[in-house]
Amino acid sequence: MALVLSDDQKMIRDSADGFFKTEAPVAQHRQLRDTADATGFDRNVWAKMADMGFAGVLVPEEHGGAGFGHVAAGLIMEAMGRNLSAAPMLSTGILGVTALNAAGTPEQQAKYLPLIAQGQRLLALAADEAARHNPAHVTTTATPSGNGFKLNGVKGFVLDGHVADTLIVAARTGGDDKDPDGITLFLVDAKAAGVDVERRSMVDSRNAARITLTDVQVDGADVLGPVGGGFAILETVLDAGRACLAAEMLGVSSESFDRTIDYLKQRDQFGVKIGSFQALQHRAAHLFCEVELARSATLRALTALDARDERATMFASLAKAKSGEVAKLATNEGVQMHGGIGMTDDFDIGFYMKRARAAQETFGDIAFHGDRLARLMGY
Repeated sequence: MALVLSDDQKMIRDSADGFFKTEAPVAQHRQLRDTADATGFDRNVWAKMADMGFAGVLVPEEHGGAGFGHVAAGLIMEAMGRNLSAAPMLSTGILGVTALNAAGTPEQQAKYLPLIAQGQRLLALAADEAARHNPAHVTTTATPSGNGFKLNGVKGFVLDGHVADTLIVAARTGGDDKDPDGITLFLVDAKAAGVDVERRSMVDSRNAARITLTDVQVDGADVLGPVGGGFAILETVLDAGRACLAAEMLGVSSESFDRTIDYLKQRDQFGVKIGSFQALQHRAAHLFCEVELARSATLRALTALDARDERATMFASLAKAKSGEVAKLATNEGVQMHGGIGMTDDFDIGFYMKRARAAQETFGDIAFHGDRLARLMGY
């Protein structure tokens, strides 16, 4: 398979690059961090993203979206990574939409997807409970009550959960605490009685939430997919998130590389440009090759998702692991080759390092995906 972009995809890439450089550059990230903004992103920018078709990039055309697919979503996420743009694209435009596309009833899709495409509804996936990513570890319970269920439990890492209008909650209707079988997904109103949301700020100044569910009543119409069969849906949703998060980390890596090369060309030491030092040239060449490997792995995962390739799960884990490894390398090298000043706010490279650290841990680090790949390949 030739890993190349079509003309339409190139146009989306160029459009996204120009948009985020203008509307949500690193300077905005600094402002949001320094002002401790209660939302954590600019709602006006999110509205403009909806107008551009970015919020609804995975929403089918019949529901008012663009329906461009995962490659296009990845190109948008890569542009966001290059600019450290904060927006609920991952939580709503990718995770939320994928869940509804994969398992939503016609009524659920008609209710939520048009609003998402218009930028008027925010969703958040409430799945993880353990200290480290483990989607099968679910202790939140869903017990029959009336014509629905009552939910009880705690979710510890809910991206954009503090601003979500609707939560997609993974709860257990059967099986033991680590059994993939018996997990059911529910659409829960974030303002419903018994839902307590505690905002948490991460190392990169992005936001997650700790959500406590106490006797939260949901109806049968709020079940997303089959009762007890939610894990397969959850894996589909997470794989889309992993591949698109890999694309964002690719943007972080490539921008870190570009900024570091520019600095090497400008910085004088002993009367010469430090970019002329052979040792730094070797490190830069190695980093360039690693970034391109991550690019290939990420594009392969995104194209596999669009093609409904049965190996898409494997490619998503490969892309997430490789892009996380490269993002760590690129930001480490960037800070080191900037010197001590790279750790200060005088340069933006430190912000890229923080984002890389948070992103590589989200939805599984390299150890998680190395183990997952081995299992998928029969080892």
